[in-house]
Amino acid sequence: MTRSAFDPDELARLRLFIFDLDGTLIDSKLDLALAVNATRAAFRLGPLPHEQIFGYIGDGAPLLVRRALDHTEDDALVEQALGFFLRHYREHMLDNTVAYPGVREGLAALEAGGRVLTILTNKPVRISREILAGLGLAGHFRLVYGGNSFERKKPDPMGVEVILRETQANKDEALVVGDSEIDVLTARNAGTRVCGVTYGLGSHRLDDYPPDLRVDSLTELAALVTEKKPAT
Repeated sequence: MTRSAFDPDELARLRLFIFDLDGTLIDSKLDLALAVNATRAAFRLGPLPHEQIFGYIGDGAPLLVRRALDHTEDDALVEQALGFFLRHYREHMLDNTVAYPGVREGLAALEAGGRVLTILTNKPVRISREILAGLGLAGHFRLVYGGNSFERKKPDPMGVEVILRETQANKDEALVVGDSEIDVLTARNAGTRVCGVTYGLGSHRLDDYPPDLRVDSLTELAALVTEKKPAT
């Protein structure tokens, strides 16, 4: 069910879409959880429940690994484990990962409507691009930036600001689309509007960090944005 703080004219003005990846476009949680537990096993630690690992996802691979190592403060251990995690994950990142229902259709509809599609994720950029290519989604996006593309990750506004400059879009023409409070805070920090999806990993936290718009699928978002008003 759509909940919106937009009026139809504001929606129609949107021309730049800045998507999160995990929990928004792709359901990657199982492959991430399996890679985390493989990393723990390599360092002689027992497995964690998948639901616990799911709660660690969203702030980038280094913090995910640190949390998965029982929130260790041993930076050398985290660096070593991160290397293992990334190697293992790259080998298995498409074992179970799929696009969420409606993503392909929604992206195609937005693109057909002349919108510019980009990605800003806290996931490493190389892995992000490889997953998009593997799922046949890469061609939709003009820009793809990851957690290691800039000095600071989301919710810092740096990535959004770069995308705005590179696409020559104004803030009121841009919409951040994501599943968690990280995306809401990123948009607020950058001065753009934000849409939350109701199906992602962090969607249960959106009540505490309300976005300007909530949708149940990207097809719903595309329909709202590209809907043609009747002639008067």
